[in-house]
Amino acid sequence: MARRLFPRAWINKSFYFQARISFVRVKYLFLTWLTVFVGGWVIYVQYSNYTELCRGHECKNAICDKYRRGIIDGSACSSLCDKDTLYLGRCLSTSPEHQVYTGGWGDLDGVIRCRVGEVLHYELGEEPEPRKEAAVFDKPTRGTSVEKFREMVFNHLKSKLGEQANLASLVTQILTVADGNKDGHVSLPEARSAWALLQLDEVLLGLLLQDRGHTPRLLGFCGDLYVTERVPYGPLYGVSLPWPLEAWVPSGARRSMDQWFTPSWPRKAKISMGLLELVEDIFHGTYGSFLMCDLSADHFGYTDRHDLRLTDPRAIVSEDAFRQTMRSLHCEKDDDCVLGTDCRTSCDVAQRRCREEVTQPNLAKACGALRDYLLRGVPSELREELERQLYACMALRGSAGQMDMEHSLILNNLKALLWKQISHTKDS
Repeated sequence: MARRLFPRAWINKSFYFQARISFVRVKYLFLTWLTVFVGGWVIYVQYSNYTELCRGHECKNAICDKYRRGIIDGSACSSLCDKDTLYLGRCLSTSPEHQVYTGGWGDLDGVIRCRVGEVLHYELGEEPEPRKEAAVFDKPTRGTSVEKFREMVFNHLKSKLGEQANLASLVTQILTVADGNKDGHVSLPEARSAWALLQLDEVLLGLLLQDRGHTPRLLGFCGDLYVTERVPYGPLYGVSLPWPLEAWVPSGARRSMDQWFTPSWPRKAKISMGLLELVEDIFHGTYGSFLMCDLSADHFGYTDRHDLRLTDPRAIVSEDAFRQTMRSLHCEKDDDCVLGTDCRTSCDVAQRRCREEVTQPNLAKACGALRDYLLRGVPSELREELERQLYACMALRGSAGQMDMEHSLILNNLKALLWKQISHTKDS
């Protein structure tokens, strides 16, 4: 009886073993298929996003076509379209309409920006609609004199900056930049390029601030494509996380992580001095007062010498433009009266209109942005005084014009405190 049971037990065990192997094979086959499917889907999504965001070839083709037809001209046109010495490198675009690339121009490292117009979406299988062009380069028209063009530029600047005593000198500076080939006069194609650039607020603000070293220098342009010097380090701080992790990290932990990979404290103090000097220069500056409406770290970087650079001037708006925007807004509550992320006013509920005065000056917003940055790694003997001054600064309310004395006192005290700590270092 035992002899007859042994083969049956062995057969049952063998069958179970084979079934187990088959199950494992099916399991791993399914996991392999799932991995390939998910991986392919991720690659497809990433590629689709890349092709949607990165359209530098379209931008170059459109610009060079107009250059070869004699519609536009500028200091970068020949290098971009004829000699191929200005080339587009890595795509940095975050919006399909605003193309941003690293670029090389001879020995210079730069950042190339241009507009490609409105991106129109379409369903698969349908013919895409024609793309709307960002700029048509129809001004100034043929026959416009240099003096008429000067007047056009003057009126445009007046509409952007308000009544300023020295607008005429700014017009002269812009006409000098517009003379791309430096032959002493501005041709019609060069004037069209300059006019297209002036419609971009970030270019105008960059020109206003570059003399003080706050923004990257404008290296060249062709139409509304322009090249600025590349800022080697940016953003100012922050850790880039994969998108699946982004939503799961608590805000407190994220704030701490953002400060992990930052320079030594004396170098951070010098970079912070640059931001405070920017605040000082745009407060009753040469061409009026400006407001910082987005102080996120992504808009700032710094050089090898740890000098701060504002890499996206769109974060700044003129006070006149801000007031005009607020006057046009209807509101039910204070949260309706916001421009960007950091420029806020209060709502006049009775009139259902936004008031024109900002609730927090630039200096208070800058101190808020610098708080964690400066307090991490600060020398122990300095921590208490620095923390006290930063919180006093963050407590400022109302526009800077309403509190000139207090604003200036806090700004000067904070700069003096930082300078005392770094003046003896090689980075100063």
